[in-house]
Amino acid sequence: MDKVDFKRSLPSLRAKQGRFDLIEIPESRYLMIDGHGDPNTSPDFASAVTSLYPLAYGLKFFSKLELGRDYVVPPLEGRWWADDMSTFTSARDKSAWDFTLMLFVPDWLNGDHLDGVVDTVLAKESAPRLGEIRFESLQEGTCIQTLHVGPFDDEGPVLEHMHTVVIPGEGMTMTGKHHEIYLSDVRRTAPEKLRTILRQPVAPLDTRG
Repeated sequence: MDKVDFKRSLPSLRAKQGRFDLIEIPESRYLMIDGHGDPNTSPDFASAVTSLYPLAYGLKFFSKLELGRDYVVPPLEGRWWADDMSTFTSARDKSAWDFTLMLFVPDWLNGDHLDGVVDTVLAKESAPRLGEIRFESLQEGTCIQTLHVGPFDDEGPVLEHMHTVVIPGEGMTMTGKHHEIYLSDVRRTAPEKLRTILRQPVAPLDTRG
């Protein structure tokens, strides 16, 4: 049985450090859960992660055993926002951040499959916020993205350059929420080697509002 690795097969999960690509992101479906605060200290963040992964792996094993289609569980993703976006660039006030953590769901799985897996996970796993997870489509459309290599706390200058130089230089304005895709396993990767895709949905300036 072949195993699909979406980090290899999806163009949207490819990026290069120092290069800012203007790309079209197709509609995709995710497991999603919301939270607020500093990801290093927020109980929301920790409980979101520990609830998402049992469900994601439950779907993977269901797909392999019942549908004959195996895949690598995709990387964790997060959409982030705040009332003042400078908290992501210059101020870096993590306590002001809101977030939605997400895991991509292959297009051959549907809501009925998910419902069955939820019951299995509830019986076997400790997933404190399982009931808050939703199965939802996301249509980001036109985006600019780049690859950041290094600690998460060093993202600020890259985002500042993206927001104030790259996006206006493309004749675009920001729409939607800041999006990060965590390609590295933070438990096994040194901070200076962490690979994170930074994505920002955009639209032409003349269509704003």
